[in-house]
Formats: sequence, C-alpha cells, structure tokens
Amino acid sequence: MASKIIPTKPILVLLYGMPGSGKTFFARQLCEQLQAAHLEADRIRSELFESPTYAKEENHIIASLMSYMTGEFMHNGVSVIFDVNSARVSHRRLLRNLATKFKAETVLVWFQLDPDTSFRRAVKRDRRKTDDRYAQDMNPAAFRAALTTMQNPEVSEPFVVISGKHVFNMQKNAFFRELRQRRLVLDAEAAEQVSKPGLINLVPNAAAGRVDMSRRNINIH
Repeated sequence: MASKIIPTKPILVLLYGMPGSGKTFFARQLCEQLQAAHLEADRIRSELFESPTYAKEENHIIASLMSYMTGEFMHNGVSVIFDVNSARVSHRRLLRNLATKFKAETVLVWFQLDPDTSFRRAVKRDRRKTDDRYAQDMNPAAFRAALTTMQNPEVSEPFVVISGKHVFNMQKNAFFRELRQRRLVLDAEAAEQVSKPGLINLVPNAAAGRVDMSRRNINIH
C-alpha cells in the first residue's frame, strides 16, 4: 500500500450529513490514505459514558473534549478528521476559527443522500461492524430530531459534495480533487490516490447522488 499523503499544511476535515449518510465510514477509510488523526465522537462518548443519553450536558462534554483534542493535534501540526455531524453554522464557525488559530485549513465535506435511504441505513446498523459499533441507536423520532438541527452550508462556507451512495474510491476522488485545487496536497501525491475510472464500481442510478436538503415532507414509518 502506498504511504499516506501528508498535507502541505494541517487541515481540519469537517463532516456534514444526515445519520446514515456514511460519514464515519468515509472518515475511517480516509485515514488510511491521509496522514490525520481520526476523532470519532461516538467512540469517545462510549468510552466516557457506559449508557449514553445524548442529553445536552453530555453533548457539551463531548464537544468540548473533541475541540480540545483537535486544538492539541493542530498545535503539533497534525491534521484532524472531526468525525461528528457538524450540523450547525455556528459550530462550524467555531471550528474554523480554531483551525485558523493554528494556521490550519478547514475542509467541509457535505454528504448528500436522500432521507429515506439515510434512515434505512441508520436503523439497520450492525454493531459487529467497525463503523456501526459506537453509533447512536436510531428510531423515527431520533432521526427527525437530528434533521431539525441541520443547517446547510452557507455561500460563505466552501465545501465539497460527496454522494452517500458512491463507493469510497469515488468519494475520495472528489475529496482529493478539492485538496489539490486548494494546494493542500501536492499534485503528484494526489494523483496517486485518484482511482482510475475502470476500477470504480459506480452506483447504477446516476441521479441518486444529490438531494434537496430543504425537503421536509419526509415519511418515515
């Protein structure tokens, strides 16, 4: 396996998307290609709380700890994949300011997937799988509650769109293309990580990748 890519400067990768859209799967796979620390909120929560409640106070503790750890990593020149849904504009602004403090660049990844598919994935998580082991148990009420907290990226927030229905090789192509355009990786190194079209198993439905996140007429049974 090729050695991991080291960014030209530390980067903070933020993830935005509905439960079940593939954020943790992407983060874990990306860490095998990019030299970065993977801070997984669900795992940290499970280590600190035997029976997580996801109450406001508990969420505050997790958020504060992750921000502190992120600052420590970036202070030492280490990139961070911030694996929690960065749902609100104000939260993303705070994290971007934290990155700026340590002369790091922020990359916001928007996972787009239709709500019905996201919900089906979220409620069928398999605890035997690495990416599902620490995830929150999901039901219709919890899923709807998660959607109400989400605020789409604003025009002033640069982001890269990734389809939650694409395989990782396709997703990483979009991600590394964004890094290359922003000169956060060297062209030659980024090219090594881009999969050739013939090696990618594309999802049959070519129109399945994007969704209007302003939808609110979602029926979950």
